[in-house]
Amino acid sequence: MVRFPLLLIPLAIYNIIVWLMPSVSFTDSLQTKVPLVSGAEWAFTPGDILLALSVVLLLLEVIKGARPGAKFLTDHLLSLVVFGAAAAEFVLLRQFGNSLFFLLTLLTLVEFLSGVSLHTRRGRAAPAAVEPALVPPAAAVEHAETRPTGEPSPTITSPDLQPSSGSSPAPDKP
Repeated sequence: MVRFPLLLIPLAIYNIIVWLMPSVSFTDSLQTKVPLVSGAEWAFTPGDILLALSVVLLLLEVIKGARPGAKFLTDHLLSLVVFGAAAAEFVLLRQFGNSLFFLLTLLTLVEFLSGVSLHTRRGRAAPAAVEPALVPPAAAVEHAETRPTGEPSPTITSPDLQPSSGSSPAPDKP
């Protein structure tokens, strides 16, 4: 199943408003004002709401891309297409040449680059996660458990495991 690029939603909303409702402005303040504890009133615009929606959708896209087993190639390709279309609209069409649409385009670029970086990071980290742990052989563990309590345990005579002294041995004199 191909996943839908979520940042296409705010871009589609922007396109719908620009092409089908030219009288609506993204910079006009809405009638609703939110009183803050400081005493100020926060008046937000449709552009603010669209940008906030885009940031939340960007978070969901990054979470979706970080899941194991995600379809990386398709997701990256669709994200790149969305970014390319947004960048082309920003550069080529007069109605899209403003800071709001620039920030929406920038969010699509961030989504594409975060998906690629998550994919490459997961690719490098995979071999280290599969590294086997050092476990004593099962036969040695079984043998140690069946020993009577009075017998000494076997000692390891590997030169790598011998304690080192602070000084090196003195050379033999002829």
